[in-house]
Amino acid sequence: MLFALLADLITLFLLVLIAYSILSWVAYAGRLSYDSPVWKIQRVLARICEPVLRPVRSLIPPVRVGGVGLDLSVLIVFLVASVLLNVIR
Repeated sequence: MLFALLADLITLFLLVLIAYSILSWVAYAGRLSYDSPVWKIQRVLARICEPVLRPVRSLIPPVRVGGVGLDLSVLIVFLVASVLLNVIR
């Protein structure tokens, strides 16, 4: 029972993390006003994801690819959460 609930919470967090990643690309790439629904949803998802991503970013800085910094924290958190989910199941 407890493991099933924990597995469901991790699965939900993984879905939120995917949505946060996609919306961050859309929000920053598009010319959206700050009061658009996309920005509002992205800010809510950031409040959920950033407390987990921030410590990873402090350990592993963005990788320079060309003139852009590639943030690997989302990928690392996703992989760790996926492994944890598989262990729990």
